[in-house]
Amino acid sequence: VRWLKFNFVGALGIAVQMGSFAVLWSGLHIQYMIATALAVETAVLHNFVWHERFTWKDRTREVRRPRDVAVRLLRFHAGNGAVSILGNVALMRVLVGVLHLNPYVASGISITICSLLNFAASEWFVFRK
Repeated sequence: VRWLKFNFVGALGIAVQMGSFAVLWSGLHIQYMIATALAVETAVLHNFVWHERFTWKDRTREVRRPRDVAVRLLRFHAGNGAVSILGNVALMRVLVGVLHLNPYVASGISITICSLLNFAASEWFVFRK
């Protein structure tokens, strides 16, 4: 069930990331590598809130003091954030910069590749018992 919840939040996060990327790259004409990093960070923060309140609710229900949430947010950034930002930026550099794929297609591929690592980081590092 947790895997399904994780994927549901991930699907919402994909929409947030792709929408943010579209606004930053196509709308504001920000360079694709910078737009990627900012869009990923937006999705990371979005996903943390949903995982905190939905995916791993059973593990966070009684420990929602501001300090505890801040510690989980830092762990989330150290795990998921690092995988997502570094992974997406590196993959975008290769897929767009070297292979000349469409940036939207490349972004979708990058998100897919990073998703499995993100579940593992969340399950065993961020929201561990």
